[in-house]
Amino acid sequence: MMRLGLIGGTAMTSLATSELEVTRSDEIVVETKYGSVPLLCVKSGDNELFFVERHHGEGTTPPHSINHHANIMALANAGVESILAICSVGTIPQDFPPGSVGYAHQYIDFTGIESTFSNDDAKFTSMTEPFDAGMNEKLKAVLSKLQPDLKLSRTYWLAHGPHFETKAEIDAIEKLGGEVVGMTMPRECKLAAELNLPYAAIIVSSNWAAGREPGDSSKDLNHEEVSSTAESKLGPVIECIKAFTQ
Repeated sequence: MMRLGLIGGTAMTSLATSELEVTRSDEIVVETKYGSVPLLCVKSGDNELFFVERHHGEGTTPPHSINHHANIMALANAGVESILAICSVGTIPQDFPPGSVGYAHQYIDFTGIESTFSNDDAKFTSMTEPFDAGMNEKLKAVLSKLQPDLKLSRTYWLAHGPHFETKAEIDAIEKLGGEVVGMTMPRECKLAAELNLPYAAIIVSSNWAAGREPGDSSKDLNHEEVSSTAESKLGPVIECIKAFTQ
């Protein structure tokens, strides 16, 4: 039996639970020292899946205010063996257009904001390979069949948010090796690593990054449009989740 934690949004949770063969579904609240977290616990076959909506709270919690400590600790307290995150991103390279689905193999975090459970006693965690190799191989096996000509592994650049980036920032990010941009995921990854929880991240390209829209480099980014695009591209994500439950 596998106990898998999944972090994503409302659309992901609703679609996943409708596509899986669910034999039991329970809504629970896990209390942690960092706060309470609502989880949806789903039994599918011999496996248990624990869904966390990343932006849970009153309304939609902005990215810079997400309680990542509580989210990760709640999954750990629930006894998950690994965590699979689903992340909507802006895309920089032309060969990963909106609608593409891949996975993160590295991240770059220059925000200067710590993400750790160790505020009193120093704990230094290696992040040379931040994502679990076995989980990424499974993602690659699924996604390469669905998108055979797509380069799947990408480097995620963490932007602080909640503002989108400027065109100049995107140009600089590309020069430094960033391929997709988002506002959340590496903070989760670091905390999972401190708890020795294998972690992998599916990346869903929802929009061109600032200044990269073909034919309109001045196009404004719109959150509602970005979210709608990401939610419409969850088919490959569901296939990935199914692969982890077989």
